[in-house]
Amino acid sequence: MNQQTTNALLMVRPSHFRSNEQTAQDNHFQNKEMQDPAHLLELAQKEFDDFVALLRQHGVHVVVVQADPEKDTPDAHFPNNWISTHPDRRIAIYPMKAPNRREERSEHVLDALESAGFLIEEVYDYSDAALEGVFLEGTGSMVLDHQHQKAYAALSQRTDEDLLIEFCEDFEYTPVIFTASQTVDGQLSPIYHTNVMLCVGTEVAVICSSSIKDSKERKQVLQHLKSDGLQVVDITEGQMHQFAGNMLEVQGAQGPLMVMSQSAFKSLKPNQVQAIEACCTIVAPDLTTIETYGGGSARCMLAEIFLPQSN
Repeated sequence: MNQQTTNALLMVRPSHFRSNEQTAQDNHFQNKEMQDPAHLLELAQKEFDDFVALLRQHGVHVVVVQADPEKDTPDAHFPNNWISTHPDRRIAIYPMKAPNRREERSEHVLDALESAGFLIEEVYDYSDAALEGVFLEGTGSMVLDHQHQKAYAALSQRTDEDLLIEFCEDFEYTPVIFTASQTVDGQLSPIYHTNVMLCVGTEVAVICSSSIKDSKERKQVLQHLKSDGLQVVDITEGQMHQFAGNMLEVQGAQGPLMVMSQSAFKSLKPNQVQAIEACCTIVAPDLTTIETYGGGSARCMLAEIFLPQSN
């Protein structure tokens, strides 16, 4: 059985930061107000640096790469949308919907992984699909259950069904496909990324099941999670809007950690915290600026490194 979690993470430190005008159209978690970018960058970099330090305190191996200052990439600190790494020395590169997010893809990042001793043998590059208007934004679009080889995906403008199936065939995952919506100005709108409404850990899954409006699809997704022996923690849409679905389980020095933001943690009820803490230690950095203007949270900032390391 494949390991669900890893002790190694890739994080990209922002060189630019603001509310990305190119992603605001379908990311309804994002505050669109214009603020002073220099001040926002300072706040975002502090949150980033404190987050890295907190992970390292818990024994997580974090590879930090500075985003290219020459490129205008306000979302560079969300690398999991363009790259995923796999234990068989393969990596995948994904097509992004926003043109300025496509600029985040970088050989510099791959070089940094190899410099840290991680072994890459093959690159599956799906990124040209963006030229055809077809998108699949990595482990934002897909929540991967490595133990049971399942890829959960809520279809949206950023998650194309055919490309998802192609990925699943290439990397041997079973697709679990559904649609998920959130209420925006009284109207239902597709959730932009699956990983804001679902987290799959080793023993626990956190899901906003009410966002899956089709009862058959909802039942099917919950059945997949429960039949795989996962303890299901069901969150409300209000909690999801505080990024309570945007969590990631990682391996710390003393055991499994569930990484989420402070806003996510504060939104949880005592019984939900208890269910998560039964199998993981909760680690909750303050990511207020990044969440407010970036529209993503803790999980979005973490690209897991499953590659083997040279001795």
